[in-house]
Amino acid sequence: MLPSLDFIAEARFDVAAPVILGPGPQGERRVVPILGGRIAGPRLEGEVLPGGTDHQLIRPDGVTEIVARYTLRLVDGALVHVVNSGLRHAAPEDMARLLRGEPVPPERVYFRTTPVFETAAPAHAWLHRQVFLGYGERQPSAVIIRIYGA
Repeated sequence: MLPSLDFIAEARFDVAAPVILGPGPQGERRVVPILGGRIAGPRLEGEVLPGGTDHQLIRPDGVTEIVARYTLRLVDGALVHVVNSGLRHAAPEDMARLLRGEPVPPERVYFRTTPVFETAAPAHAWLHRQVFLGYGERQPSAVIIRIYGA
């Protein structure tokens, strides 16, 4: 039996230009500051607080490993810590365009994440009892993640 996926919310992150740390033994490291944003959907609604970061490792095989850490403030005031890890890759010419900050149609990019949520708010304890899958889209100055519960 295939698992069903339930749409939880769409998060839009406003991001600054990446800080490029340069090549190292495992690939090129970059840090993308998260400036803020919004999350909206049937199960989560609120804002992405400024101050998060998206740490990336662009491996020699062209795959980007992503680990983003950020905080949500939901409409009821609950704070939610998120660690969102994933992979992004595409054809070499499309990855080059993405890394230059140019738009690439999302269907040409594999961008999947697994967000893990943590909150002290009892009303949102359900976030601790589910596995989530994010479908990502990189835009020149924003990132969109559509989050599904499995």
